[in-house]
Amino acid sequence: MTNPEPVPADAPAAEKSLLPPDGAVRCSNSERERTSAALHTALGDGRLSMDEAEERLGKVYAARYRHELDALTIDLPVPEMRAGWGLVIGMARQQFVDDVAALTVRPAEGGSSRLRRVVLAAAGLAVLLFVIAMIVFVLNGVVGDGPEYWDGSRRPRCRSRALIAAGWY
Repeated sequence: MTNPEPVPADAPAAEKSLLPPDGAVRCSNSERERTSAALHTALGDGRLSMDEAEERLGKVYAARYRHELDALTIDLPVPEMRAGWGLVIGMARQQFVDDVAALTVRPAEGGSSRLRRVVLAAAGLAVLLFVIAMIVFVLNGVVGDGPEYWDGSRRPRCRSRALIAAGWY
């Protein structure tokens, strides 16, 4: 990316507005949504009046750079940050819920309903195979009783208690 040429001081205001301030980074939609959520939380907590929240929310969606978003929440408390596995599990759960929701929603006109059906069928097959494998492992004692012991005849001396009780061995 090339740096734009400096604009002379006597240049029109329209040309000056196209150049970002020094060190400014453009903000993304997710950053705008995070700032919006922080303002909604502050409104719910009673830290902002309705008029002030509306004014700031208008500025959130008009903001072009990160420092403009930071200025809108500078006087609000910083939310507590969670750490550890709880955060990771919570994020994985939310990602799973979002993925399932995206797959199960009917596609709009011209959407890829064939791809959606293939992905759902593959996921269903994977779950079915996993359940069958777990049933086989439990019935054969792989999970519960540990390793089987072999005698010289290469036949297992002991099978799982579930199979013996059922009369299958």
